[in-house]
Amino acid sequence: MDDAITPFTLAIPQADLDDLRDRLARTRWPERETVDDWQQGVPLAAARALVDHWQHRYDWRRCEAALNAVGQFTTPIDGLNIHFLHRRSPNPDALPLILTHGWPGSVVEFLKVIGPLTDPAAHGGDPADAFHVICPSLPGYGFSDRPAEAGWGVPRIAAAWITLMKRLGYQRFGAQGGDWGSAVTTAIGASGDPSVAGIHLNMVTVRPTPEDFANATEAEKAALADLKRHSDEGTGYSKQQSTRPQTLGYALVDSPVGQAKWIYEKFHEWTDCNGVPENALTRDEMLDDIMIYWLTGTGASSARLYWESFGAFGGQKVTVPTGCSIFPKEILRPSRRWAEKSYTNIIHWNELDRGGHFAALEQPELFVEEVRATFRSLR
Repeated sequence: MDDAITPFTLAIPQADLDDLRDRLARTRWPERETVDDWQQGVPLAAARALVDHWQHRYDWRRCEAALNAVGQFTTPIDGLNIHFLHRRSPNPDALPLILTHGWPGSVVEFLKVIGPLTDPAAHGGDPADAFHVICPSLPGYGFSDRPAEAGWGVPRIAAAWITLMKRLGYQRFGAQGGDWGSAVTTAIGASGDPSVAGIHLNMVTVRPTPEDFANATEAEKAALADLKRHSDEGTGYSKQQSTRPQTLGYALVDSPVGQAKWIYEKFHEWTDCNGVPENALTRDEMLDDIMIYWLTGTGASSARLYWESFGAFGGQKVTVPTGCSIFPKEILRPSRRWAEKSYTNIIHWNELDRGGHFAALEQPELFVEEVRATFRSLR
């Protein structure tokens, strides 16, 4: 059936895990960097330490079991088989909520928050805050199909997510996202579909105008300075992925260490870690995410979303109720007055004191409370 929803049980062949360990053992390492920090990328000592843990102590089967325990499914939408996690709340009045990851994220980002969101009473919360949670893998990411032709950009993904929610029987729902998930969630909010109750973003992308620059407050100046630093020093990955994703893909799909460091650098750059990624996330948590890319061979197909839609961030008018959570180590931290030019119905705005780009993974308790606060008045 074209609209069939099929249970999906993850069981990576042991041969694939053995091949990974063999490749790790045969890594051809470069010489160390000529500086004493991360200016030139992942330092050799940090790279070796992560790979040593990966090769000798990391257990993929633990992550595999955690994903299977949530409940995984696939369904065909617009020519692609879409993979998603789906956990229904024990509260029948729960609000359906679709959570969308970005790059270099995956559905494993949400493993810590699915329980508190779906069953708040079991985690010290109010049962009235319950959600039915759906976490799809973006096309070309994880266990979703890889597009075989151009055209799978943000608007098409947003339309697919609306189709997915209705296929699951949810005629009214909320949407949440960060990174590419923010772009997709914004497009869902701007779609005009009456089923969308509201949205929540943990990465709010707006484009300051020349007037904004001229009249910037001290906090806005600090945010602009950080954004300039990111633009000057931290955007090589996006330039490569938005222009030559296929060329990059040969290295990422062939080398587990290459794929790992392409992502590990971003855990350093974008988490609230004081310069040490392991201050924000455990090595197992980072490797769970890296493994999703390695095991599925999606280094090229995931990067291709940048080629499709890199210009799709910001600029849309969103009139549905919107919640915005600004974490201090996010790449862009707009002020509310900037955001209100695009999101005209902000019902929740909070600037937090800790956390970064991977909010649900870094600060799950704060993330859950931000989502609850946004949708509390929309039930």
